Amino acid sequence: MINRRQFLETSAALLAAPYAGGHDRPHMRDRLPLGFSTLGCPAWTWTEILNFAAAHDFAAIELRGLQANMDLTKAPELAPQRLPSVAGQLAARGLRVSCLGASAEMHQMDDAKRAAQLDEARRFIDLAQALGVPYVRVFGNKYVEGVPRDVMLTHIARGLRELGDYARPRNVTVLIESHGDFTDSPALLELLRRADSPAVALLWDAHHTFVSGKEAPEDTVRQLGRYIRHTHVKDSVPQGSDRRYVLTGTGDVPVRRQIEALAKSGYRGYYSFEWEKRWHPDIEAPEVAIAQFATVARGYLLGAGVGATPGR
Repeated sequence: MINRRQFLETSAALLAAPYAGGHDRPHMRDRLPLGFSTLGCPAWTWTEILNFAAAHDFAAIELRGLQANMDLTKAPELAPQRLPSVAGQLAARGLRVSCLGASAEMHQMDDAKRAAQLDEARRFIDLAQALGVPYVRVFGNKYVEGVPRDVMLTHIARGLRELGDYARPRNVTVLIESHGDFTDSPALLELLRRADSPAVALLWDAHHTFVSGKEAPEDTVRQLGRYIRHTHVKDSVPQGSDRRYVLTGTGDVPVRRQIEALAKSGYRGYYSFEWEKRWHPDIEAPEVAIAQFATVARGYLLGAGVGATPGR
């Protein structure tokens, strides 16, 4: 058994190794900043996820559950004693973990429920620190009935700021996702300003701000671009009163424009495909949808002038 300090030092060294001289490695040099979320492949093993990502020239994977475990801090694959091995597996394939997706919701008003949400987020921050992952995603997530808007925004922003205070000395940034009741730029901008923390920023789910927020991607990036650190992209079409996710470029979500808007803004994060197979088992199989995204998004990025960036 190794102690916590040894395990952190070993993990950090293994994760840094392939990037210190990344420009000398063809498999690193040629990779564009593309990733995918494990939400899209809920049945895959850890090894299957890594091998698929490397085979399709992804640069990163985003962890949102591993098979039956949605709480990554309880996943056997990420147990403390296994993290040095995990770091080595990532390094051997030239991969990074771009973000850890927690389920923590900052809108909870009940003291006990709020404490549980903050505890989950802190555990994810600790895991991110141990793995060398820069971001942990949390949700806003709702306007609580009967609570005035201003009180709600202040409450959520306070939770974000508390998490930012915890994350900052651990070299982790907490990202609120444009999700739930918070898919419009004015509300998100107000939350981020009220949080007022260098360790709190935005995960832009570009699908949600377009479909639910009714915003053009250029407008969202203009208003929120300085806060965007990580991005979810996916395509869909109307289906009754809901939406159905479809292969990238075959729906009515302007994915190409979303990527172009980010590229023009100077964005340097990953473009992560969030195929919601876990929540919608009837959509295309991950081996089809994720591979197709890699091909289509690569074309979009190259068309927008985005090149490979070793050491990203």
